[in-house]
Amino acid sequence: MRSGTVGFVRPSVQIRNLWPRNRTEFETIARTLASRLQAGDVVALSGALGAGKTTFIAAAVRELQRSEVTSSPTFLFWQRYPGPPAIEHLDFYRIESPQDATELGLHEAFESGNIVFVEWPERLPVLLPPTIIRVEIEGSGDEPRTVTIETP
Repeated sequence: MRSGTVGFVRPSVQIRNLWPRNRTEFETIARTLASRLQAGDVVALSGALGAGKTTFIAAAVRELQRSEVTSSPTFLFWQRYPGPPAIEHLDFYRIESPQDATELGLHEAFESGNIVFVEWPERLPVLLPPTIIRVEIEGSGDEPRTVTIETP
């Protein structure tokens, strides 16, 4: 795996570009990020359909909870994994408006103090707290991936 710039340091914004060569390396990136997360952290994942956002989150949840039980909340909008640590997994893909999100109570995930993963954050940026960890996954299907992680 090739990597660019500095690692995960909290005081200032850090951007790291990674180029995993296979699924194992891709999941290693997710596990490494997960090992540095703290209660209250919000991770917003962007990328095309099939980029691997759910795969990334599943690997992170396995690292955090040592559990194999994860699923995409695309049709549920919100998947909760009790801890420790407790994890909220939101998927904004099918959410049409901030009002829909409010009716579903999705804002509560950000008030929980738990680790929160959000797929498709660009659909509802107004719902996100001001300080988040951004993960951009470029490539989909059989294409190579570029993973960019921006940490506050």
